[in-house]
Amino acid sequence: MRPAIFLLLPDPGCLLLLLVSWLFNPARSEITSLDSGNIDDILNNADVALVNFYADWCRFSQMLHPIFEEASNVIKEEYPDKNQVVFARVDCDQHSDIAQRYRISKYPTLKLFRNGMMMKREYRGQRSVTAIADYIRQQKSNPIREVQDLEEISSLDRSRRNIIGYFEQKDSDNYRTFERVANILHDDCVFLSAFGAISKAERFSGDNVIYKPPGENAPDMVYLGSLTNFDLIYAWTQDKCVPLVREITFENGEELTEEGLPFLILFHMKDDLESLEKFQQEVARQLIGEKGTINFLHADCDKFRHPLLHIQKTPADCPVIAIDSFRHMYVFPDFSDLSVPGKLKQFVLDLHSGKLHREFHHGPDPTDVAPGQPIQDLASSPPESSFQKLAPSEHRYTLLREKDEL
Repeated sequence: MRPAIFLLLPDPGCLLLLLVSWLFNPARSEITSLDSGNIDDILNNADVALVNFYADWCRFSQMLHPIFEEASNVIKEEYPDKNQVVFARVDCDQHSDIAQRYRISKYPTLKLFRNGMMMKREYRGQRSVTAIADYIRQQKSNPIREVQDLEEISSLDRSRRNIIGYFEQKDSDNYRTFERVANILHDDCVFLSAFGAISKAERFSGDNVIYKPPGENAPDMVYLGSLTNFDLIYAWTQDKCVPLVREITFENGEELTEEGLPFLILFHMKDDLESLEKFQQEVARQLIGEKGTINFLHADCDKFRHPLLHIQKTPADCPVIAIDSFRHMYVFPDFSDLSVPGKLKQFVLDLHSGKLHREFHHGPDPTDVAPGQPIQDLASSPPESSFQKLAPSEHRYTLLREKDEL
């Protein structure tokens, strides 16, 4: 007869404690840590990746860690394939080379990547599990609306920028390239597509992509390059979707300010499209070579009354043109001089040379004083920057450096 074997059972109270602990503390997801050895491979293979650039000593980074981790848990339940969505992080103190590569200027910074390409717009929304999870769901949604009848094209919102692709079939290299472009630029343009018999009338020489610019009478523009060459079609679409003169709003003000370029702004009433069109034409005519040194913007006078007050203007004075250098604001003397050849360009060049700054503090430059007239040193104080207040807040980020602008 074999001896009896008695198993010691845990205390029932202990079992209950373990069960409660498991229910309320589920297994935490592993956030992928990126370094110079694995970053390219991981990001290139991810459909969508959200990367947290942080520093351990930054209290805002410390506050975000558990939120970011829990959002990852939520999303991985919905997208279990490891390459569908990746939540990753970079310790910027340990990997300063990566921080420099992606121009990190504050902690924590959340940047979105698609197939290894960093998106221009970083995540600036609410720092909550729900908000971050919703943001990722939005990024995973289809950015292209499929057209079921070409009559839908005639009722498009012509205040928006529309890109329409006409394809023989959805399962094609042409459409996959179009889809990649739409995933990146869907915040800037409305993307639509039509297939097969529905699109046949627009495919007179094969698959076709067109741009419908804002305005009821604006003519369509046709893409003439290869539809499988991503770089070509992306550059063409970006040029159409991201205008030379952009509108500044309270929603994108932080993003535009963080680009670090001075603003040349037209303040105009919302329904004053004539002044906006003149400004756009003159910027394109006089200042296209200054692209990359200054941001060309337009703003609603009613919404931005406060900056107008800074330069002693009101909506009744609009249209008004001004430069905000992030240190001071300077006013273009007379909007009616906008079309005078070279006048607007000289205004911008005077900013770059420091002449605007000097003249506000010391009066006209000696070279601008008529012969025989005395040179006066007139102390003055130009209005302080107003849009600098839209920059990333020190109550939300640890800012790494200050910008010194004219």
